[in-house]
Amino acid sequence: MNALPADYWETLPIGREVTILHRDAQGLVAFDKPAGLLSHPNQTSEEIRALLTCRYDLESQCYSWKNPDGAIRRLWLLNRLDGATSGVILCATSELLAKAIKKQFASKQVRKNYCALVFGKPAEKGVMWRDLVAVSRKGGKIRTQAMAGNIPALTKYQFIKNTQGAFSTSLIQLEPQTGRSHQLRVQCAKRHMPIIGDQTYGDFGLNRAFAKSTGSKRLFLHSLETQFHYEFAGKTYEFKAKAPLPAEFQTKY
Repeated sequence: MNALPADYWETLPIGREVTILHRDAQGLVAFDKPAGLLSHPNQTSEEIRALLTCRYDLESQCYSWKNPDGAIRRLWLLNRLDGATSGVILCATSELLAKAIKKQFASKQVRKNYCALVFGKPAEKGVMWRDLVAVSRKGGKIRTQAMAGNIPALTKYQFIKNTQGAFSTSLIQLEPQTGRSHQLRVQCAKRHMPIIGDQTYGDFGLNRAFAKSTGSKRLFLHSLETQFHYEFAGKTYEFKAKAPLPAEFQTKY
């Protein structure tokens, strides 16, 4: 395992309002990504609004930048969040470590918890959501349907609290057991509790009224916590990172 240059973390071209939540001695790091930033840029013009403001190689899934002396530094992206979603996102400082962590994701050994603020008051306090979804890609956009499909989508749901104000809103916790595109957003919408600010699967009329009343247009979905064990260089390590719930999730609207 190669040691990092002493100034590695100081040269990191970190994106706007991105913070480091936790990093371990092996080179695994968790960031808190704000809503509105991309997990990675798809083209050069998008670099300014990405997790790191530098070149990204789509094939190797790796960021790269130069230090003041011109040496190349790299950071491998391990998972993605939709641009509108905030919270925990993981990277690794070596390709070997990245491969080890991705094996954990592939074998469903990574536990992820999300919080969402939704319209309405759910009747159920806690249950496992089981749906069959269809995922399609058209014109570079991904769309998921929960009413007609054959791909299993499982999510552990837990009600936290309801607030009655100008809007009836509920804070819920979601732990996906599968990783389908837009899974949480679609499963919430199917159960008539759309995530606030969801411009694809949400309640457009309520979104407009909410944005006009509060001034907030963000998607109220937040990757709260990620935790897992992983093996690397013959040893087993535990990793856990938690991104504080944004203040707007707890405001009484």
